[in-house]
Amino acid sequence: MPHYFDISPLISPELAVFPGDTPFERLIAMDFDRGDHLGLSSIRGTVHLGAHTDAPNHYDPNGVGMDGVDPTLYLGRCQVFRVACASGARICAKDFALDRVNCARVLFATGSFPDPNQWNDDFNSLEPNLIQALYDKGVRLVGIDTPSIDPATSKALESHQKVKDLGMGILEGVVLQDVSPGAYILSALPLKIKDADASPVRALLFPADSDWRTW
Repeated sequence: MPHYFDISPLISPELAVFPGDTPFERLIAMDFDRGDHLGLSSIRGTVHLGAHTDAPNHYDPNGVGMDGVDPTLYLGRCQVFRVACASGARICAKDFALDRVNCARVLFATGSFPDPNQWNDDFNSLEPNLIQALYDKGVRLVGIDTPSIDPATSKALESHQKVKDLGMGILEGVVLQDVSPGAYILSALPLKIKDADASPVRALLFPADSDWRTW
């Protein structure tokens, strides 16, 4: 098995969620320490936990749920770009080397949401015109190391709407602080949850030259 980067934050009760959303909780039904013959638990929390994909019905009343989204959007060649923007700013085309984009999936490392367990509103997000420019270069999924591709205070969700118009995918909440810019293979498959507006994922980046036939 080749080396990989796990770009998913740990899901725990300490994991930060949007203010007002439901934090993670694991409920224990059976436990070896209580003398039970097996361990058994359930979970409660927003489907936008940690590294997650948004479904169209999160931002479009007529959109499909997570079970209706093409899973191949979240598996395949990917590029990571590191950008430096002002606090709270949207990333635009001038902030990175747009001409170097040559993969169908692009992730942005901003460093603007440094601790997944500590909420901050002033994270970076994406400019809608940038999403259009990426689409024009063949990109079909955009991702970012913050809770959202739109600002925390946005109600119009302009970047989400642009993704909807173009039929693209979204990956939010990934951890990229230890990942160098460059090409990788992304695996971030969502759960097939009926009508869900999102799904947590275990997001991994593999070397771009990985030979899957040898795994």
